[in-house]
Order: sequence, then C-alpha cells, then structure tokens
Amino acid sequence: MDLAYDEAKFTEMTLYVAGRLLADRAGGATKLNKVLFFTEFTHFRRHGRVISGCEFQKLEHGPAPRQLLPVRTRLLAKGDAEIRDEDFLGRVQHRLAPLRDADLSVFSAEERQTMDDVLDQLDGLTARQVSDLSHEEPGWQLTELGETIPYSTATLGYPQVSTPTTRRLSLEAAAKYGITLPS
Repeated sequence: MDLAYDEAKFTEMTLYVAGRLLADRAGGATKLNKVLFFTEFTHFRRHGRVISGCEFQKLEHGPAPRQLLPVRTRLLAKGDAEIRDEDFLGRVQHRLAPLRDADLSVFSAEERQTMDDVLDQLDGLTARQVSDLSHEEPGWQLTELGETIPYSTATLGYPQVSTPTTRRLSLEAAAKYGITLPS
C-alpha cells in the first residue's frame, strides 16, 4: 500500500477544493480542512489508496492536514491564491481563494470523482456540521490530540453518519413502510 506524500497532487487538490468552496457560504478554512480529510479518507476507503498521501493530525475541532500551511504559504507567495477575510454570521471567515485553476490532469478519473462526490455530499453543511461528522470517524476517535490519524482507520467499521439527506431518507422509508422511528 503506497502512502507516499505527493506535494504536487496535494497542492492541486487544495486549489480545486478551495475553488469549489468559494460558492459555499460556509467554505472557509475549517471546512477546507475537513473536505480535504474526507476526500483522502473516502478515496482510501473506496480504492485502498490515497490521492496525495497528506498526513492529517487530530486537532480539537477535527482533522487538519499537516502539509496545508506550507502549501498554502507557497500558493500565496507564487500568486496562485489569496486569503479573503469575509463576514459569516458575524464571524471572520478566512478563505483560501485560488487565482488560477487547479491542474486536474494530475488526478485519475477515480480521484476526480472522489473529490467531487465529497464536495457534493458536504455541500450546504456548515463548518461545525462537517467538524462534527469528522468526530464520528474512527481515526479521529482513536488518536490523541496532535497525533497523526492513520489511513488504515478509514477501513474500520463506523456507524452511518447522520446528515440532512440521511435523516430525510430515513423518514421517507419509515413512512413508506409504516415504521415508527425512535426519537
């Protein structure tokens, strides 16, 4: 199993995800961290391999990529991105805003599909909701603050996460089959 870090892929994935999050009102720094985490761990869960191999550490508010700060610093220095401070519900939200398109040619079709799937599935959720989802991941639960979350934890069993979509589908199925759900 190859878990080697590929900085070029991580850089382009960061630009791509940050670009997609520009249209998301809650798409600041916290959500960027979590989308990158879910992208890597979802891809590992589905295909048994990583996209960029970036390491994620456990922080109080969820996983964060260890390599994001140096990559972001280089993107800013090269003029490939900027930080935009925006008001979001009375709080300052720091957004990484790409100033160039991500080079998607570094990704396989499967990798692009995983990135898009994760972004689509987390669309409309706040940073707090996405952080809460990350706290349900076995890797986050099994590590101590500051430790690296092993990719191998992506394959551990975990309960179905509850999102607005899963709640709606559960209610529709319960109504269709006359089942009373616990409150």
